[in-house]
Amino acid sequence: MAEFTASDVAKLREMTGVGMMECKKAMVEANGNLEVAVEILRKKGKAGADTKSQKEAREGLICAHVVPGGKLGVLVEINCQTDFVARNDDFKAFAEDVAKAYAASPSVDLEGRRTEMVAKIGENIRLARNSRLEVKGAGQVAAYIHTGAKVGVLVEVSCSKDETTTKDEFKQLVKDITLQIAAAHPIAVSREQVDAKVVEKEREIAAEQFKNKPAQAIAKIVEGKLNSFFQTVCLVDQGFVKDPEKTVGAYMGEVGKKLGDEIKVNRFLRFQVGEAVAS
Repeated sequence: MAEFTASDVAKLREMTGVGMMECKKAMVEANGNLEVAVEILRKKGKAGADTKSQKEAREGLICAHVVPGGKLGVLVEINCQTDFVARNDDFKAFAEDVAKAYAASPSVDLEGRRTEMVAKIGENIRLARNSRLEVKGAGQVAAYIHTGAKVGVLVEVSCSKDETTTKDEFKQLVKDITLQIAAAHPIAVSREQVDAKVVEKEREIAAEQFKNKPAQAIAKIVEGKLNSFFQTVCLVDQGFVKDPEKTVGAYMGEVGKKLGDEIKVNRFLRFQVGEAVAS
């Protein structure tokens, strides 16, 4: 039997735009040879000499869907080849349908829909990535898509009382947090969530910059540099975009105190078009 992996089949699908089952059959017929499999699909009329899926899809948009009740949401990135198509109403509607489908079932197979859309608009389409957030207990999941749909945010905010989520102050806070994440691009909610390897690398860089200073001075300088780093990349330590004199954490504390509740950002997602392609 021909030897090939699931990733080989996925690569053939990406190259040709043909469905998974057809690609698998072609790989079997080609005894695992990718180039021969492409030729087989071309001979069957399934793929062209310059297939749409051989063209890189680096444009696109970010789309979100939060289910009624606000307990669960999904953020997706859909790529296409040109910004012209990304602004097409059919493409936008397709992206919204994809987000809703992933919200309903994370394992849903959308390959058929994708290939149909490729044929309809004449460009390669890539379902680049999708992630979901779901709040347990009291709280809310909220989304924000920036103008142009090139940046999107999904955030999970929890509290201890269901009634808190009905308050205008809470709703405004959640909205402000999504805007903060979109604008300030934090990488974690708090210092504890920053990858230890990232922190250590920042520590090494700071120490190297001041290696000629006395040891005690270096230690203080490094801690100062790390604090500045955390204030840049940690959501609760960032200056609040609407009032830079206070941190986001302080703003959350003020709202929580007013509502008699403890409000916490558990997780967030921030997608920007092209990041998944670059990675």
